[in-house]
Amino acid sequence: MLQIVLLGAAAVAVLLAHVKARQYVRGRLRFVDSALQPWAPWVAGAGAAALAAVAVSVIPVLGAGTAIAFGIGVGSGVHWGARDVKRLSSG
Repeated sequence: MLQIVLLGAAAVAVLLAHVKARQYVRGRLRFVDSALQPWAPWVAGAGAAALAAVAVSVIPVLGAGTAIAFGIGVGSGVHWGARDVKRLSSG
């Protein structure tokens, strides 16, 4: 039962990471050229995964997969946010 709850919490964290990163790029970073570069999602995702790894090491119940999934959520949010900015500015 605890594993199901932790899996749900991890899924919610990944979803929120994606949504918040996408909103942040669309709202605050829309005029920052480096946030719209192709490498930006990779850097943001790696940084988020590294920070999440530190947090996960404190909580022994969660594993490295949670940190990696969180990094993927942030990276995909940055990617889709930059894509939204490019689409809205070109049209």
